[in-house]
Amino acid sequence: MTDWYLQQGHGIRFEWGPTGAQRLAPDVACLVVVDVLSFTTSVTVAVESGTRVLPYPWRDDTALSFARAHAAELAVGRRKTTPASPWSLSPAALLKAPSTPRLVLPSPNGSAIAAAAGDATVVAGCLRNAQAVARWLAARGYGTPDRPIGMIAAGERWPDGSLRPALEDMYGAGAIIAELSEQGADSLSPEAAAVRSSFRGTADVAEAVADSSSGLELALDGFADDVEIATELDTTSVVPVLTNGAFRDC
Repeated sequence: MTDWYLQQGHGIRFEWGPTGAQRLAPDVACLVVVDVLSFTTSVTVAVESGTRVLPYPWRDDTALSFARAHAAELAVGRRKTTPASPWSLSPAALLKAPSTPRLVLPSPNGSAIAAAAGDATVVAGCLRNAQAVARWLAARGYGTPDRPIGMIAAGERWPDGSLRPALEDMYGAGAIIAELSEQGADSLSPEAAAVRSSFRGTADVAEAVADSSSGLELALDGFADDVEIATELDTTSVVPVLTNGAFRDC
């Protein structure tokens, strides 16, 4: 592995997608997954209600078997919710759904990043819990060259499967990094500093995300409520940490 891609010597680092997570994970103490539309936002909503969320890369027959093996409900597609299966990757749907003890939440982006973490601590971050995540990290000594953080913006996928960088995930990561700076963190890689500047330099993050490609895609598909919920800044204190295979509030 080529060292210069690891942003070594910096306490807060930034990369994109599962490949970026795989590169950084062996060299950091903590990975923060940021998938604003909608995996990590949905994780915060579910964890707020007392649910433990099990990440899984794909929504297929193996996901159903995985859910059954872990005595968990399986989230379905946004348009496939029913009274019997009201859980999906939609934050708005999860807010209305009854709480369930365990939920498998398939996501090819956020879940895949969580799976790449190895021995690193994994935290689910988004705009809704940016301040809470940053304060949790700072209180535990993360964000120094000795205990570096890998901030991973999940991004989306082009039809050919390649990574499409997503504005909302950059803002989510930038919000956490900005708050870490407020907590005294000053060892930022150039990549992390650029993301922080993008967040700080945007007058209305919610409006920018709503007008972005990802925001318009969801809104025009009938899920504008998901965009609205996902762009709420610092509205929850939950810090979902992957513990024994499931995200729970730490």
